[in-house]
Amino acid sequence: MPRKEQGWVTFQTSEDERKILEEFCEQSQRTKTEILRELVRSLNQHSSAPISPPTQQPKQEDTYTQKPEIESSIQKKSLKVSSRNILKGVVKRVVYGAVNSEVTLEIIHRVELTSIITRASAEELELSEGKEAYAVIKSNDIVIARE
Repeated sequence: MPRKEQGWVTFQTSEDERKILEEFCEQSQRTKTEILRELVRSLNQHSSAPISPPTQQPKQEDTYTQKPEIESSIQKKSLKVSSRNILKGVVKRVVYGAVNSEVTLEIIHRVELTSIITRASAEELELSEGKEAYAVIKSNDIVIARE
């Protein structure tokens, strides 16, 4: 069966375009397939708007897919995260319990994500309303991180 009938999409790119895509994949820790699928799916959201030709703009990283550089308070060295799903958000609320804390991040307007982490972790990260933090999603667990 030909690739086209299997759902394959191929296209030619310039060397510069390939480099941009590969750098973006490395920074966001995602595959080309994941990035391109997300791009195609996002076209539905913009289907009512007229499509204009792309313009050259300065390179700007996407807030929700950029790889965070998480710093250790002891070593002051950037860490890399193996998880592929890293969402940047703003702390909407932190509910401290005796042992655990419930942390809610607003990822985009009216899209919230809540995680239960230890109270010690929430305090160490100095989580409070309005601060930026990351939701690092690995399997069923959501980990909260902060720059």
